[in-house]
Amino acid sequence: MDNIIIRRATAEDCPRLLELIQELADYEKAPDEVTVTLAHFIESGFGEKPVWWAFVAEVNSRVEGFALYYIRYSTWKGQRLYLEDLLVTEAMRCKGLGGLLFKRLIEEGKEKKLHGMVWQVLEWNEPAINFYKKYNTSFEAEWTNCSITF
Repeated sequence: MDNIIIRRATAEDCPRLLELIQELADYEKAPDEVTVTLAHFIESGFGEKPVWWAFVAEVNSRVEGFALYYIRYSTWKGQRLYLEDLLVTEAMRCKGLGGLLFKRLIEEGKEKKLHGMVWQVLEWNEPAINFYKKYNTSFEAEWTNCSITF
């Protein structure tokens, strides 16, 4: 495919990223769970103390995918890249964008001298699971996700 660019996200990308985040929430059967505001999203990624970073996949000057991450700390492993979301629009899936984004994340982790990358995948999301298997991923079934909302 021609005209693919993988680049760092900018604040100007945030409205489109939120559209894609909503697409992901719809796909994951949680359409009402996205409650972050655009202002908070921009401040969190591009304010004085950013807590997330992202790469975008542009095709013909339109953002068609993204990978958003932050750095987490493991007392057992040290600093690790945490992949919060990886999404390619439905129309652009199976065209190599996901692989390009994922490889860029791996490069980023190596450049930052991190000790690996972790993420979650829904157990029913077979296309994503099959994608991650290509990268010799370890799946840790014994862990249960926990959360609370303040």
